[in-house]
Amino acid sequence: MGNAADDMKLASFGDVMQSFVDRSRREPEKIEAPERLRNFDEIYRFFDNRQVRKQAERCVQCGDPFCTSMGCPLQNHIPQWLEAISDRDLDRAFRLSNESSPFPEILGRVCPQGHLCEGACTLEDGFGAITIGAIEASITDLAFNAGLELPFPGIRHEQKVAIVGSGPAGMACAHFLLRAGIGVEMYERADRPGGLLTYGIPGFKLDKQIVERRFKLLAKAGLKLHLNQDVGVSIPLAKLINANDAVFLGIGATKGRQAGLAGEDLPEVIQAMDYLTAKQQQLFDNKTEMKVEVREKRVVVIGGGDTAMDCLRTAIRDGAAQVSCLYRRNQENMPGSAKEFYNAVEEGVEFCFNISPREIRRDENGMLCVEVERTRMGERGADGRQQVEIIPDSIHCVPADVIILALGFDITPLPALSDLGIETDRWGQLVIDSATGATSHSKVYAGGDCQRGADLVVTAAADGRRAALALMRRLLGE
Repeated sequence: MGNAADDMKLASFGDVMQSFVDRSRREPEKIEAPERLRNFDEIYRFFDNRQVRKQAERCVQCGDPFCTSMGCPLQNHIPQWLEAISDRDLDRAFRLSNESSPFPEILGRVCPQGHLCEGACTLEDGFGAITIGAIEASITDLAFNAGLELPFPGIRHEQKVAIVGSGPAGMACAHFLLRAGIGVEMYERADRPGGLLTYGIPGFKLDKQIVERRFKLLAKAGLKLHLNQDVGVSIPLAKLINANDAVFLGIGATKGRQAGLAGEDLPEVIQAMDYLTAKQQQLFDNKTEMKVEVREKRVVVIGGGDTAMDCLRTAIRDGAAQVSCLYRRNQENMPGSAKEFYNAVEEGVEFCFNISPREIRRDENGMLCVEVERTRMGERGADGRQQVEIIPDSIHCVPADVIILALGFDITPLPALSDLGIETDRWGQLVIDSATGATSHSKVYAGGDCQRGADLVVTAAADGRRAALALMRRLLGE
């Protein structure tokens, strides 16, 4: 039996946490659509100290927290940092949040929480899941604003690792290696670090200063960053392998997939990543030649994932006269997150579901046309998804001035991988050991989209952490 002090502590905990009956789920404040379309700024205003505490207090502190065990690829200490912030302990919440995650303020913004941690929350069915993503982003934002710092020991070991690619996987690997005091040199072919986080995710979802802040922290911890260095072209991969104790490949998958449609090579047809990258370069005031101008044009985006949503919402802000999305399945089968879909609808995007493109051509007047046919959802296939059936005699034309293909991404392998004994599969993805991230080369590890195909930022982060932990054991014997 506990003493009076223990009983009072338990009673106080019960009064504070588990307030989901009296307090409803609350999303961060969102700027109204007419105002947010004026620029590319983030559209959410994340929680202040009081708001983040009140939302965290809704957590029921499950004995077996599904948000962590089933919902989070990083298995973050979610209940623990929810309890800490509800107890007004920002420092503890900050450290717990950053213990397992290399950049929680980024993942809190870009993760599809509805499919992950929040979708696994016990309260999701009936009361509304804890706003885990918004709380996660808010904790680190508030901590940095309060002057809190992450502890890095400085470089204290002679071993060093080269990281190719500065996207989520490379960032995560660098973060955990630097926490162990291992020297890291990172090579990035672009003019700014961050990969997808910088040039693939628009600023209205992720402010670029947040990415820059993370790299400043890594630089302070000892990271040596080399920009405008295309490994395999300007620097042979073999040179990095010979000069370092290990190499981590986090090169991502940025080669846009073609639709296999006649006419997709027309100059008005562009790939999603080409468009998003060129637009971000413009916003950085860098000299870039936009392949196609969308201002006052009719823009049609083909695809239904989050990259398609990014293109749709970017085109609206970019001054397009009309922006439409063509997707061959229905809304329920769309892979993009519901939050991004509703944001796009609010901003004026037109969604055309059950529409399958046949070809891209010019009509008799020389105007661009996407020839399509209507579809319906049929029986479920071996993969569990409903099959797409074409409705006969439903061919018609969707007029367009610019067409953006957002159909997923493939890897562009580094030159000389096979010459170095690094195995790839039939899709060009690197073959790794699932427990360590090790490739078939004894000194080379890999993670992220280059080994799993285009996937989430959080899974890339988990891959980078996995490789870093394996490298620590190998290089330090820990």
